[in-house]
Amino acid sequence: MAMTKAEMEDHQHRYQSLLSEAQAADRAGFYCTVIEKAKASWKYIDGMMQYERRYENKEFGSIPTIDLALKYAPLLLDYISLNTLEELLKDCRRIENNTSESLGDKLSAARALMRDAHCLWDHLEHNPGFRQDELRRVIGGEPEQWRAIVEGWEKMALLRREPEGGTYRLALATRMDEVIPAKCPACGIIAEVPKAMCLDKTVCPECKNTVLFVILSKRPKAGAKE
Repeated sequence: MAMTKAEMEDHQHRYQSLLSEAQAADRAGFYCTVIEKAKASWKYIDGMMQYERRYENKEFGSIPTIDLALKYAPLLLDYISLNTLEELLKDCRRIENNTSESLGDKLSAARALMRDAHCLWDHLEHNPGFRQDELRRVIGGEPEQWRAIVEGWEKMALLRREPEGGTYRLALATRMDEVIPAKCPACGIIAEVPKAMCLDKTVCPECKNTVLFVILSKRPKAGAKE
C-alpha cells in the first residue's frame, strides 16, 4: 500500500530520532543499546527514504543505522541481528535498490568478520595470554584483521591487552563471577557488580529502573558518576 506524505514524514521523524539515540549510545559506549536502537529504526527506513528522496531530493550512499549494526553486531557475535537485517533487505528490496553502496555485500562482510571473531574468541578461551603477533601464524588471516577485532573488544571491555615486547598478550575478560565496575545507563551511577549481572536487565539500586548495566573498561573512584 502506498504511503501518504504525512505517513512518510512521520517515518522520517521516527527514524531520525532513533538514529540520534543510537549515535548517543555509541558515544557513551553502550554498544548493545546502539544495536537495539538501530534495529528499532529499521521499520521506518523505507518510509524515511521515500520522503527524503521525494521531498528533499536526497540520494543515499548507505543507511547509518544499518552501518552501526554492521559495525558492532559481528564483534558481539550477534548473529540474530544480522539475520534480522537479511530479512529486512529481502522483504523490502527498495532499500538496497536506492542506496549506491551494496548493503548485501556489507552484510556478507559482517558475517565474515563475525566468523573470524568467533574463531579468535574460541582460540583465546583455550589459550589465555596468547601473543597478538602470533595469531597469523597459528590461526591464519591478516594482522590488520585481528588488530581490528581485538581493539574493538578492548574498547568494549571484553578483552584485556597487556603490552609485551612490541606486541600484546591477549586475555578475554569473561569470568562471570568477577566483580567489575558497571554503569547504569539511566542515572549514571557506577556500581561494583558481578560480571554476570551485566548480561541481563536488572533493577538499578539507585534509580530503580530496569536496565542493562554497561561494563566499564576503567575502574573509577568509589561512588563516582560519569
